[in-house]
Amino acid sequence: MLKPESHNEAFFQGTAEDLPDEFSYKALSRAAILSVFFGGFGLLAWFSPLLTVLPFLATLFAGLAFYNLKKYPAELTGKLWATIGGVLGSILLVGAPAKHAYIYLTEVPEGYERISFAALKSPMGAPDVPTIEAMKLSGKKIFLKGYIHPTSLASMSSKTFVLVPDWATCCFGTQPPLTHMIEVRLVNDKFASRSYRQHSLAGTFEVMPQIKQVDGLTGVYYVLEAEHFQ
Repeated sequence: MLKPESHNEAFFQGTAEDLPDEFSYKALSRAAILSVFFGGFGLLAWFSPLLTVLPFLATLFAGLAFYNLKKYPAELTGKLWATIGGVLGSILLVGAPAKHAYIYLTEVPEGYERISFAALKSPMGAPDVPTIEAMKLSGKKIFLKGYIHPTSLASMSSKTFVLVPDWATCCFGTQPPLTHMIEVRLVNDKFASRSYRQHSLAGTFEVMPQIKQVDGLTGVYYVLEAEHFQ
């Protein structure tokens, strides 16, 4: 004679969906966690347009999380995390580029020409002397962005410093090529202090016929009398 199954034995013959909540287990969606991760770091896109990829990834992983949650409702959880990551990513994906576009369109003072260090740098392998583009800009009012070289500040609040094009040179204080430096003289009421952020400057640009000596560095060819400093 067959022995009848106990109540517990009959219960555990069911599927995972048949288990009561206290016995069920759902894995937290990795895509949902990644959406929150990239959404949090995506806040940096508010300060740098190069990091807009972070909120894009947050939105992408949030969409993937919702797809997986819908496809595997009995196995995955994490709707709240996917919602947080998706909302944060979507807001930054729209807001950050809009902010940077507005700044780009309005930051150049009237009467100044926007340039970049690319026009001033000598080509790789060429002599480290002023470029033809730089010579054409001499005597003109220009606007550009750069970083303060840490060894060029004479004091904690200085009216003169050397501007360099990239963050690595700024922070590590290495000796840049001559055409990667501009000596800045502030002619307004502002002073410069040690900083690792990018600054915006506008003023009259000059190319020196010979290397001009500066404290802490080899010297410069380029000089900027800056009326605007931010």
